[in-house]
Amino acid sequence: MKKHLCTLLFMALLATAVLSGCAGGTGTSSGDNPSKEQKSSVVVGIQQDIDSLDPHKATAAGTKEILFNIFEGLVKPDENGNLMNAVASDYSVSEDGLVYTFTLRENVKFHNGNVVTAEDVKYSLERVSGLLDGTPLISTLSTIKSVEIVDEKTVRVTVENANTELIYSFVAAIIPAGSGEDESADPIGTGPFSYVSYTPQEGIAVKKFDGYWQEGLPYLDEVNFKIINSAETALLELQGGTVDIYAYLTDSQANELKDSFNVVASPSNVVQALFLNNLEKPLDDVRVRQAICYALDKDSVNDFVGGGNGTIISSAMLPTLKDFYTDLNGTYGTSANIEKAKELLADAGYADGFELEITIPSNYEFHMQTGEVVVEQLKKVGINAKINPVEWNAWLEDCYNGRKYQATISGITCDMTPGYLLNRFQSGSKKNFVNFTSEKYDEIYLKAAASLDLKEKAGYYAELQQIICDEAASAFLQVPANTTAINKELEGYKFYPIYVQDLSTVYFKDSKD
Repeated sequence: MKKHLCTLLFMALLATAVLSGCAGGTGTSSGDNPSKEQKSSVVVGIQQDIDSLDPHKATAAGTKEILFNIFEGLVKPDENGNLMNAVASDYSVSEDGLVYTFTLRENVKFHNGNVVTAEDVKYSLERVSGLLDGTPLISTLSTIKSVEIVDEKTVRVTVENANTELIYSFVAAIIPAGSGEDESADPIGTGPFSYVSYTPQEGIAVKKFDGYWQEGLPYLDEVNFKIINSAETALLELQGGTVDIYAYLTDSQANELKDSFNVVASPSNVVQALFLNNLEKPLDDVRVRQAICYALDKDSVNDFVGGGNGTIISSAMLPTLKDFYTDLNGTYGTSANIEKAKELLADAGYADGFELEITIPSNYEFHMQTGEVVVEQLKKVGINAKINPVEWNAWLEDCYNGRKYQATISGITCDMTPGYLLNRFQSGSKKNFVNFTSEKYDEIYLKAAASLDLKEKAGYYAELQQIICDEAASAFLQVPANTTAINKELEGYKFYPIYVQDLSTVYFKDSKD
């Protein structure tokens, strides 16, 4: 089984847009040949604080989008959803899918100037897999049985079970051997930018790494990721010119910025839902969860909040993964079915409705606006919902990690594998923050993970999506478009089918344009 077999799994992934030319600007670069002489920096607005500078422990997608610029794995994704070699120059997979052999790229350097060695790779993989201390930091890599150094440029990894999607987990960051917990204070990677500083609630600064292995990259000298946790402040900063790039705009924000910025929409890898805690009353009753699904008018949510640019969904799978996605929107419909919702509530003993608290991270205007629409829709079936806005760190601690909530509106992100989202609905998954439990689901998921036949795997995934939908594990809404405002003087910003912001290819336009 050579590496191209794994690539076949994602040939259906929709290629996303690349912004490569804009009018105006005052830079000194032009076309595909941006100037390397220009001293340049940009400010990227982000909506949440980070949860860890340690790439192996970071959980939040908003953290990973930043760390993408600092760290690299043996492989890394490109803007089309394909894997490219990174710290590794090549790899192969044995016919039985149990042995991965990586050849290290020549002269890849860490930000401290040291060349990456096989020992660094061995340490990094043993750390994330749990072989060092028995605690896996990346669950998908817990299948690693051993990591052997064949020679100074070759590492052999043996796994317990074959999985066609496992290669995508080798994006896990390679860090210096023995650095461990030091990464959370002074992160050292191999990416295009090196870490400068981090100030809680303010942001992260990075600078160009002159020793980066991809010749000519990056173009920018400095990037500041600035935390902006309110919609009003974001608009003021964008309009005032103190922020150059800002992603995940609402439709109202996009309309206000369309004349002064390049506003571009691209497919995202975020599944937005009204997530329901399946252990909290009355949401522990499947009829109540189903009633909520019938009560929601998803078309209205998409139109009002996302300008109609999102894609309506009814289960946990990205439509861009075409070979594995099942359209289940006919189950509950995309507009509200008030009578059916009321009927189910009455059957469950809630003919007069009930109180529902929806906890929402207030720094995400997209989710807050969605909540306002959802509250009004639920009123029509007798559910008196109220929004509980919380700070991001509180949401991450209480809702995601602590599972102490009734309902929440947020987004979960997917990597480039169809199993990534479905994995979190296993009963024993640490990511199963909705507390969904189904023995049948667990059994089928294990079969899907073990299957090396792509058609068979797709069939299992279709069954899993159907269970999630039928059991109303949560009320899935949409895959919102990633609508981003970009300074008109910038070129080279790429949209990825995963939640990252790659600043390595961004540069200022030629002032002569």
